[in-house]
Amino acid sequence: MTQGPILVVEDVPNVLELLEVTLRFKGYQVISARNGLEGLEKAQTGNPAMIITDILMPKLDGFAFVQKLREDPKTRGIPVVFLSATYVTPEDRGFAMSLGAARFIEKPIDTEEFLLTVAEIMTQGPPTSPEPLNSLAFYQGYRERLEQKLRHKHTQIQRIERLIPTLPEEQRPAFKTMFETSVADRENIRAELQEIYRILEEMKGSKK
Repeated sequence: MTQGPILVVEDVPNVLELLEVTLRFKGYQVISARNGLEGLEKAQTGNPAMIITDILMPKLDGFAFVQKLREDPKTRGIPVVFLSATYVTPEDRGFAMSLGAARFIEKPIDTEEFLLTVAEIMTQGPPTSPEPLNSLAFYQGYRERLEQKLRHKHTQIQRIERLIPTLPEEQRPAFKTMFETSVADRENIRAELQEIYRILEEMKGSKK
């Protein structure tokens, strides 16, 4: 039915399991990775027919992962579907599509829509090979997305901090977990942003 497995790249274990089970139930062969670096290795060795990837991940996030796929002639033509609960603005979608994504799906995932999307991509014939963005355009666009996301996370964390003391005791654990997740996300974004600033400074220096 397919020329290769579907590679799922997702760092949240329960989401990864949901995607694997959903796809296997429909007869697809699935391989998986838990971050972009592992995803790159699997993309180069597993010959996937399609890649489904989260965006906000440690080590190498989805945007950088797909840019690296597009820079490598061996993996350039693999269709990619982005999944995200965090990067959902029109600007996020636009940047994702500029990287040559076939589709962009928001979490939580509508299973029927998800499977329709997968089936359409897997049966549409030989994929095109989108050209990668040039490095400067990629890193500038990536920086803008990260800066916007960092501002959003700051606001979200402040709202949760103000809310927790006002909640009934039984509701607090769930919001404390949300707070911890948001703080971890913010630190991931900060670390990624610092690396992007460093790369852009190097690129500026090399042009002098």
